[in-house]
Amino acid sequence: MAKNILHTIESSMNGFSKGQKRIAGYILDNYDKAAFMTASKLGKLVGVSESTVVRFASELGYDGYPSMQRALQEMIRSRLTSTQRIQQAGELFERQDLLGAVLQSDIDKLRELAAQADRNQFDDVVDRIKNARHIYILGVRSSAYVAGYLNFYMHLLCENVTLVQSNAAGEIFEQLFRIGPGDVMIAISFPRYSRVTMNTVKFAQDRGATIIAVTDNELSPVYQMSDAALLAPCEMISFVDSMVAPLSLINALLVALAYRMGTDAARTFEELEDIWNEYGVFGKMDDE
Repeated sequence: MAKNILHTIESSMNGFSKGQKRIAGYILDNYDKAAFMTASKLGKLVGVSESTVVRFASELGYDGYPSMQRALQEMIRSRLTSTQRIQQAGELFERQDLLGAVLQSDIDKLRELAAQADRNQFDDVVDRIKNARHIYILGVRSSAYVAGYLNFYMHLLCENVTLVQSNAAGEIFEQLFRIGPGDVMIAISFPRYSRVTMNTVKFAQDRGATIIAVTDNELSPVYQMSDAALLAPCEMISFVDSMVAPLSLINALLVALAYRMGTDAARTFEELEDIWNEYGVFGKMDDE
């Protein structure tokens, strides 16, 4: 429903009450702002009660105002410019404890991930990665740092891992020249979705590789192209993409892979500890 919520509002306009029409008109003209307003604030802006706003959401088929709000947010997430994000953050965090508000937002996303994560899909993804001939990890823009984090630990667990660097489009395809059936591409993509990511995933898909998406929802372009996916909410906080929930999901993926590998992972880290100790990789406390 998130894809066509504005169309649903427009097509239902004739059946709305006067108050509901005011709500509908405001959302159609200002959906990027309405998506981040409470029911109370939206009602005050258009001159109706909070309960009228809640009933409006039910009239559209949602089980409450938060569900309608999430649908609007999902629809616009990939369209918002950095300027629009900053403007919305100003309205959202106005007169609030900014530190507490941002931390609470991240906590809420972690709770949402814990409640909604598909455990069967998670197990399927772990199996596909464990059995892959070669693993390619892709992420651009802010997702590049999530990809780099995953790559750092995957290299400790597996020999067959490549982090796809995105400095130039032509270089990406050269790095993927040998990708094919039996290989897995882990494509990490969050709003605003990068066209570089989509083109790269399409190339890997055309070459016969399995695509695993790590993204925010089922409307994501990368999700639509994937064979399996892990979903984690990505909150927009001002101009910053909060990757707390995606990183937590990545942590779970790494732990699950190490567990499935059993003694192989243990043997790897025993050898690494010997190397780290011999060459003084980590500093020691003064009393050691």
